[in-house]
Amino acid sequence: MEKGAIIKHNIKKAAATGSWRNYAPEVDNEKCIGCNTCVKYCPDACIILKNREDGKPTKLAEIDLEFCKGCGVCAQVCPVKAIGMK
Repeated sequence: MEKGAIIKHNIKKAAATGSWRNYAPEVDNEKCIGCNTCVKYCPDACIILKNREDGKPTKLAEIDLEFCKGCGVCAQVCPVKAIGMK
């Protein structure tokens, strides 16, 4: 039996959320340390890290709300609580 798994998401085949989501994650750009934890735990693979526009060396989490289901996992696993559900 094989152990572990690698999940490869194909954004072209992903289902768009639409407007039925109750909560949406919001990233506090001042708190985000670009640790990549939210990216690893997102079940919909809708978070990426992008370069900051303010020139800081760390990256910033960016959430694609078209595919986010609003589950809140990212907010729960963020070590600095930079993501809040609104």
